[in-house]
Amino acid sequence: MTDVTSTWTEPSNTPLALLLLGKATDPASERGVDCPGDLPAPSDPDLVARATAAKAALGDRVFVLGHHYQRDEVIQFADVTGDSFKLAQQAAARPDAEFIVFCGVHFMAESADILTTPSQRVILPDLAAGCSMADMAVLGQVETAWEHFQDLGITDQIVPVTYMNSSADIKGFVGRNDGVVCTSSNAKRALDWSFEQGSKVFFLPDQHLGRNTAVLEMGFELDDCVLYDPHKPQGGLTDEQLINARMILWRGHCSVHGRFTIDSVREVRERVPGVNVLVHPECRHDVVRAADYVGSTEYIIKALDAAPSGSAWAVGTELNLVRRLALAHPDKQIMFLDRAVCYCSTMNRIDLPHLVWTLEELVAGRVPNVITVDEKTAREARVALDRMLALP
Repeated sequence: MTDVTSTWTEPSNTPLALLLLGKATDPASERGVDCPGDLPAPSDPDLVARATAAKAALGDRVFVLGHHYQRDEVIQFADVTGDSFKLAQQAAARPDAEFIVFCGVHFMAESADILTTPSQRVILPDLAAGCSMADMAVLGQVETAWEHFQDLGITDQIVPVTYMNSSADIKGFVGRNDGVVCTSSNAKRALDWSFEQGSKVFFLPDQHLGRNTAVLEMGFELDDCVLYDPHKPQGGLTDEQLINARMILWRGHCSVHGRFTIDSVREVRERVPGVNVLVHPECRHDVVRAADYVGSTEYIIKALDAAPSGSAWAVGTELNLVRRLALAHPDKQIMFLDRAVCYCSTMNRIDLPHLVWTLEELVAGRVPNVITVDEKTAREARVALDRMLALP
């Protein structure tokens, strides 16, 4: 059997690779916020010891959350690992922790702030760790679309649904307009509920999760779905298209999962006979149709845990997680679906120097990079989150 480590091609020091690794900035798409203090050098040989000492000094006052897509150097210090919603729930389940250090991205930290107590402070080690998908749905644009729907007289038929991977103000919009939040695990349940309330769904911000769930799990036709582009007049759609649509999909996507193509699937099937292709539902529709298995991050982890020894798997999700799963299962041939590097660039901005800096600041009595959602937005977003939690 091929050594699993041989399936990896590490990025070279090109400008693109450095950006993907979080070692360069893209002013056009990132907040670019610098830490107000001096970061430890990445080459500091004492980083692990410093993080260990600072975390021990803080004790139960700090609770560190690590998203599955984080680097291993950060994950080793996480008290809990998981997807975005699981981590937000875990934060809420630790009311005695004074500081929640969220090693993820901005919208995740916002969700944790919404679900935790007012006395707790949620901290993001690098404020530049955003999410390109979440940033594709801006509240002003969404409200403009909604006003257009109101002018057409169809808002009483529409239930807004937002993916967990959205900003707090988008969750707040959904909450005050009688909608619901969903995750990649419960998207079908959320859509089933929504179609019990109305005849249309306005799905934000990931077009692929909305389309894949509606067509592949609920029996919709592709023609039942229309794509609303906020950068075009009236979303680039006719009034008739909006009136007839069952799913109005926002033009947003995950920059990681959107990189996988049907050619990626064909190439790996030719190269590895009998390979199982396992992808995330944020992938493009043709990729999902061509895959053998489709599921959330937690589904992917469980599927590989349960896979028989000797089986071969090509996995279409973020590279840090796929590498970690491959090394955890040396008896299985687990490989990345595409030959190109595919890190979550903003998630990778949180590295060990940022984590060390954050923990040492807390030890020194300074609280950096606190993520706070205003009370009104938090209340409205909580309504949409609670609706999701109440789903059967």
